[in-house]
Amino acid sequence: MNPKLYLLFLLLTFSVSCSNDDTAIATAPVLPEPEPLSDIIVTGTLSLSLNHKGLNRSYVLYVPEGYDGSEEVPLVFNFHGYTSNATEQMQYGDFRDIAKREGFIIAHPEGLELNGSTHWNVGGWTLGSTADDIGYTEAMIQQISTDYNIDQKRIYSTGMSNGGFFSFELACQLSHKIAAIASVTGSMTPETLADCDPSKPVPILQFHGTNDVVVPYAGTTWTEHINHVIDYWVTANELENISTTTLIHDIDETDSSTLERFQYGDESDASTVIHYKVIGGSHTWPGTSIRSSGTNYDVNASELIWAFFDSYDLEGKREL
Repeated sequence: MNPKLYLLFLLLTFSVSCSNDDTAIATAPVLPEPEPLSDIIVTGTLSLSLNHKGLNRSYVLYVPEGYDGSEEVPLVFNFHGYTSNATEQMQYGDFRDIAKREGFIIAHPEGLELNGSTHWNVGGWTLGSTADDIGYTEAMIQQISTDYNIDQKRIYSTGMSNGGFFSFELACQLSHKIAAIASVTGSMTPETLADCDPSKPVPILQFHGTNDVVVPYAGTTWTEHINHVIDYWVTANELENISTTTLIHDIDETDSSTLERFQYGDESDASTVIHYKVIGGSHTWPGTSIRSSGTNYDVNASELIWAFFDSYDLEGKREL
């Protein structure tokens, strides 16, 4: 017999004999259990939605690339103006580069339509609205906190125009969850002011132009005078009604506006109220990259808003 065939015959015979021998049971090697896959962390610009009270509500979430879920991070809500939308506000009142640098997440909610225009329910010109925007905000907080590691003591709200009005609404009705708010060209409606019931002091930052013809600085039947808004929060936050006034350097002399800064409260207080009065400014976001007439470029509102937010959590002043 060919030697190679003979060797193969012996190997096959040995294999069969072992399989028939009860004392020679072949066992497979024991492999280690595979480690479970880690949760997938999604970053970037995300179009998300949730169902609230039978309505599909949408928002755009921005999660900076550096986020890895290992630490709690702040959450900033950035609400658009009347007739606008989440994407426009993300670009106009832009915090994305700041979020990359400082490590926070931004939610840009989308308002429901009222008479064909997107809005936030704040009374005044939105009196016909049935939108539960407070409940929607709470639902967003819950959903985002399920997917991301959010610091529940550091949730903030800002917005443009109607979004600024709604940030005041949150300060009034959701102060147990909102650490501080900032309004750009917004105010408070008489309805919001009458129903305002904060459970704690809420740090307030307000930007408003004296030439704003959309939301008049001096107020009208559906919107409060900015001075009345400031006075209300100075009193609600139990601050002395004496401000420290600072003239901001007129860096851009071509923008036809200047700035005065009024601060109520200091480092010894749990909160402050700060108002940037844009002399000659119109219904615009100071420092925005989307240029238009009446926009002030002596400051960047987004940078100032984040610096303000970063100073507070739900318990008051933070140790930085």
